Parts: sequence; C-alpha cells; structure tokens
Amino acid sequence: MSVSRRIAVVGAGAFGTALASVAAASGGDVVLIGRAADIVETMRLSRRHEKALPGIDLPHELTYSADIEAVREAGIVLFAMPSQAQREAARVLAPLLAPGTAVVICAKGIEKGTGRLLTDVLEEELPGREIAVLSGPGFAADIAKGLPTAMVIAARTIEIGAVLAQALSGPTFRLYPSTDRIGVQLGGALKNVLAIACGIIEGAQLGDSARAALISRGLAELSRFVEGHGGEGVTVMGLSGLGDLVLTGTSHQSRNLRFGIALGREGTAAGWSGDLVEGAFAASVASGVAAKKGIDMPITDAVARIIEGTLDVKTAIGQLMTRPITQE
Repeated sequence: MSVSRRIAVVGAGAFGTALASVAAASGGDVVLIGRAADIVETMRLSRRHEKALPGIDLPHELTYSADIEAVREAGIVLFAMPSQAQREAARVLAPLLAPGTAVVICAKGIEKGTGRLLTDVLEEELPGREIAVLSGPGFAADIAKGLPTAMVIAARTIEIGAVLAQALSGPTFRLYPSTDRIGVQLGGALKNVLAIACGIIEGAQLGDSARAALISRGLAELSRFVEGHGGEGVTVMGLSGLGDLVLTGTSHQSRNLRFGIALGREGTAAGWSGDLVEGAFAASVASGVAAKKGIDMPITDAVARIIEGTLDVKTAIGQLMTRPITQE
C-alpha cells in the first residue's frame, strides 16, 4: 500500500462529497474530484453542494478538482461513482494510480452483465492495487452533517483495513475493519432487495409484524447466499448487513424502500428508473445465481418476480406464508 496519506475521492455525488467532507474535517489531506467543472468550481467558492447536500457547509480544508490527474499523488482513492460505472472508471484511472494504491469501493451493487462483485472487477482492471470496500448504514446527509455514523471497511488483510479505517474515520464517523470483502459486498448489495421487500410490506399495509418477520428471514437467506459465495454468514448480522437493512428498510430517505412502497401500493414500477434503484437489478441477478447454486432464497425470488411483473403481491405473500414449516 502506498505511503502517501493524500486521499482522493472520485465522484462528487452526495455520498462521495459526504465522505470527502468528513475525512477532510478530521484533518486529512483530501481532494474531491468531480466531472462537471462548473459544479466543482461552485463548491470551491461556496463550500456547498446544494444539488446533492442542500444546506450543508463543506469544510474549509477540503480541496476540489475537475481534473482526474489529481489522483496521481493519492495513496487512498475512494471510488464513489455508481456501481455500474466502476469498471470504466478503473480503466481510465489505471495509468494514474501507483502500485500499492488503496482503492476503496464506495458503491453497493453487482456488475450488470457479468453478475460479478465489484472487488473482482477492480482487481481485474487494477492489478497491483489494494482493493477494499466500504459499506454499512450511512446516509450521505447524516455523514456530512456530522451525525454519528458507523460503517465497515473490508480489505485483503486486517492490517490494511485498520490503516484505511484510521485514515477515513473522524469524531462522528467510525469505520470498523474487516477481511470479509465478499460478505460486506453482498450484504450491501442484497439488503437493497430486502429493503424493497420492506417497502412492499409497507405499501400493501401488511403491518409491522410482517416487516419484522421479513427482516429476520431475509437475513437468513442473505447469510446462505454469502456462504455460498465463500464469505462468512455471520458478517450479515453486523453493520454491513443487519445495520444497513434496518436503515434502508425503515427510512423513507431510501430509494429502495420508496420503490417497494410504490410496488406494494400500486402493483407496478411505472415511473421508476431501475438505474436509480440498485435493488431492482440486484434482485434479478441474485435470484438467478441462487437458482444455479441451489441456494434457497424465497424472498429474493418473490421480489424479483414482482418487479418483473410475473407475480402479484397478494400471491407472493400467500406463497411465502404457506411454505413448509421447518426449524428456524
């Protein structure tokens, strides 16, 4: 891992800006890199990103750039662009990243077309770099406002994870190091599917008891899925699984929850873009992979079919409630 402690955050959306803000406010040498030069200049002058984080002041210590060359001196680079843009970003930035640079994935998703984890994608495109992943329960606005937030950073070794956690944490933002990159990634991606299911429960007015049952049984199938991919099932009981699901499955700030509410209330996904709802894509991918691997995931299967329009909510609930009774 590079000895440089300079941090570059690539992607000036809400989450990237929030992460850059908290790292800079904690004394880090941080540059936030965005594609739109006008937005970057406005942030520099006003110390605000009104479109992404309205009303929130950014720290004086944070610097800004619209030039990707700004990543050259960084020892830690946060990839805060959407999950489906990570491969292309890696290809563009590869010539600028020194060997040993730590690249931290800050997106929750699975690559379209291949169904691969983002760590696999970036290790293919960025050989010789340390690929880590940051995930867990944290809304961008809460992080940027300095509200208490705890998340997980998973790396190849616990030593690397600890270095990254120390560099990126602050008084109100705490990162816990892990080595289970598979479990952390799948927890972050598939909790979005379960959050959609929570929304369906809410939209269909099926009650809080149904939501609680769904969360607990959903975590059980998520644990099976993680173990089926070589990860540690217990990881989903922590911040990157249960913690993240509680947040996105109960807060109306979550697009996945709101999408599910629309499905439960209207029975259709009309008016929503799948590109903006990571769980909509992840449901289909996870359901297909689970079928091939023989992993039992009834909730994920039901969500995928509801989104596809091949199953209605009432029938899905009936099927889930009449499954064979087995030991928990």
